[in-house]
Amino acid sequence: MISNNNSKSVSSMPSTLQIAKNLIARQSLSPKDEGCQDYIQSLLADSGFHFEAMNFGDTKNLWATRQADKANQQNPHPVFVFAGHTDVVPAGNLDKWHTNPFKPTIIDDHLYGRGTADMKSSLAAMVTASIRFIKDYPQHKGCIAFLITSDEEAKFINGTVKVVETLMQRGQVIDYALVGEPSSTDELGDVIKIGRRGSLTGWLKIHGKQGHVAYPHLAENAIHTAAYFLEEVTKIKWDSGNQYFPATSLQITNIQAGQASNIIPGEIDIEFNFRFSTEFSAPQLQQQMQAFVDKHCENSELVWQVNGDPFITQGGELIEATAKAIKQVCAIETSQQTSGGTSDGRFIAKTGAQIVELGPINATIHQVNESVKVDDIEKLADIYFHILKNLLT
Repeated sequence: MISNNNSKSVSSMPSTLQIAKNLIARQSLSPKDEGCQDYIQSLLADSGFHFEAMNFGDTKNLWATRQADKANQQNPHPVFVFAGHTDVVPAGNLDKWHTNPFKPTIIDDHLYGRGTADMKSSLAAMVTASIRFIKDYPQHKGCIAFLITSDEEAKFINGTVKVVETLMQRGQVIDYALVGEPSSTDELGDVIKIGRRGSLTGWLKIHGKQGHVAYPHLAENAIHTAAYFLEEVTKIKWDSGNQYFPATSLQITNIQAGQASNIIPGEIDIEFNFRFSTEFSAPQLQQQMQAFVDKHCENSELVWQVNGDPFITQGGELIEATAKAIKQVCAIETSQQTSGGTSDGRFIAKTGAQIVELGPINATIHQVNESVKVDDIEKLADIYFHILKNLLT
């Protein structure tokens, strides 16, 4: 679908707050989208965007592009991508919510509802910022794009990762990507994320020999074997981090063993997770951990899953434009950090794009009574507008 009809005025469009409410009202539990992307597409349709559904498996994805330079249709530059997700995590204990989590409600100048901070307010701000910018600068430089998925909060296997793989196969260039994750800590814009640690999960099964506790010489206790392994690996200092990342961390997240008080367990299952900096690669960590497994656990099986590699944007036009926009709107200096969990930025980073994450205050994300300040929703749209202006005019 292509539309270049700009007859609909910005004033006739819903406000950023109303768009956020309309998105929150859709119960888009991951990987369901529940019409969110169709709604976003309907809002952008009169601003000259070309839309492509890129759905994989149970996941709905939207790739939308808008460019004004008729002389360079094949290779617009720069390509600026707004990236985000329409899916949300479950609401949790409904008895502890002040409101219906899928009925957006304003209380004391805060908008409550599941997805307000993570990240439907950001999506709304991206939409209104883009529409306003295109109206003011219809012949802007380069290309504005949206990469929206419904598979970020759960399996993350059919969403952004698949879209990026497809785009890269086409030779699609992405110069800048702004991910709308809730980055702010105490006030809007005080923190932007310029990178994230990698995440690597391992599942280790250690085999011993089951037996009666009264006859230990006839058995091999898998828990005892695991104890020597765990004692060593949990005391290791893997690295010291660097100027952008804290030290690599290993956390044991689950242990399962045993059946009864009079049975020596013959097996133990251990799950663990690394959060690692750019000082390590996933294969390097796997190799080092395998060496400890071989040392302590002769009869064992180890399975890995790389959830994401670390990435970092070290300076560049996007960070400069973002910091400038935050100062223009909020009159504060922003802090550049890499803390927190993973984001879809890890997949987009494979394109070589500069990446920044900027969104609302993250104090209530994934909690009951998730909320954002009402004033911050329009402010965020204003920041996004100024980022576009700083980069594409």
